Amino acid sequence: MRLLDVEKGKVPCLPGNPVTLDRCRFCAHSRYFLVNGKRVISPARAYCSRSGDTEEVDLQHVTRVWCDDMDAEGYRSIMSIIS
Repeated sequence: MRLLDVEKGKVPCLPGNPVTLDRCRFCAHSRYFLVNGKRVISPARAYCSRSGDTEEVDLQHVTRVWCDDMDAEGYRSIMSIIS
């Protein structure tokens, strides 16, 4: 599991390739977001697992993202999974 720190609203998805949190929340690799000290399940993960048990992520207060992309695939939209 990779822990990605947020800087200026972006996380280092891949070296030299930062992505915005708005995009990150729809990535199949995002697992959790740290919001005001609380770990919140990623909307993408909740949707893909059909749990639907998540709250809206306040992207303005996210300081860290848990990412399970261990193979350096990079951003993968859940839209390709759910379509």
